[in-house]
Amino acid sequence: MSGKKGYSPKVYQYYVVKEGKAARSKKICSRCGRGVFMAEHKNRRACGKCGLTEFY
Repeated sequence: MSGKKGYSPKVYQYYVVKEGKAARSKKICSRCGRGVFMAEHKNRRACGKCGLTEFY
């Protein structure tokens, strides 16, 4: 196995640079708090840590 446990090498894709500042491109889970992003699906957002799902 390579890398550290719990390390996400693609976390840089969750941010976008706007006007010289970093802005989040994905929503943060309201139950887990900072550092936990929600997955974007066709008709919902889902948290992989706690299982919270928001439909839209």
